[in-house]
Amino acid sequence: MKKFPTSILAFVLFTAAFSGVGFASETTTQTSASTWTSTSLRDAIKKLPIGNIERGKIVNQQMFCASCHGEKGVAPTQNWPHLAGQRASYTAKLLLDYRDKRHITNQQGQLMHDIAIMLSPQQIADVSAYYAAQPAATNDMVSSAKTNINAEQLARKGDTSRLITPCASCHGAKGQGGNLEAPSLNGQNPLYFVKTMTDYKTGTRKNDVAHGMQNFAKKLSHEEIVALANYYAHFNKK
Repeated sequence: MKKFPTSILAFVLFTAAFSGVGFASETTTQTSASTWTSTSLRDAIKKLPIGNIERGKIVNQQMFCASCHGEKGVAPTQNWPHLAGQRASYTAKLLLDYRDKRHITNQQGQLMHDIAIMLSPQQIADVSAYYAAQPAATNDMVSSAKTNINAEQLARKGDTSRLITPCASCHGAKGQGGNLEAPSLNGQNPLYFVKTMTDYKTGTRKNDVAHGMQNFAKKLSHEEIVALANYYAHFNKK
């Protein structure tokens, strides 16, 4: 097992996770490796070894993943995403994106890059399998903003008048996720959801295949994004 490189980085990770301090306003320039295509992403995921859940639990602890994402993939603060119940292929894709600098938009991303470059393909597969085996989060967190948007209609039916496809078409009727880069959304941290969708909407985040999420998010209002965040955050309690 590779050791964490510096005690300073470990301290920063631990402090960020438990102090409630976010990095959303600290934007850096995103540099990227080759852009994914559906074929190249599928091939990259297929090349990863089979993940081992028990080894993944060890990776989660020893590589300080648990400091931000929790011992079982449920983040202790709203600054980080929940990974419990997340599709293994999606977690693996994100780790590859961080490793290869496809997704470095802020200081959090840089911290993730510093960790991802230390992980072997086996460790990436193992920790991804570990999170996938955990039950998705059930939480009471909501975004601070309130809306009157019918999020369920948007998630299940979309809006044909604006050529907005339903979230369910890619992420599943129960928010369980779809193929490759379509993550599970049910139980997700709403603050992280809003930030992610806003980054797609503004073009800050560009690691999606064929810019599919960017094209979707740019048609949504902020109120609609907040409504969807709250809808999926409580999906497991419906």
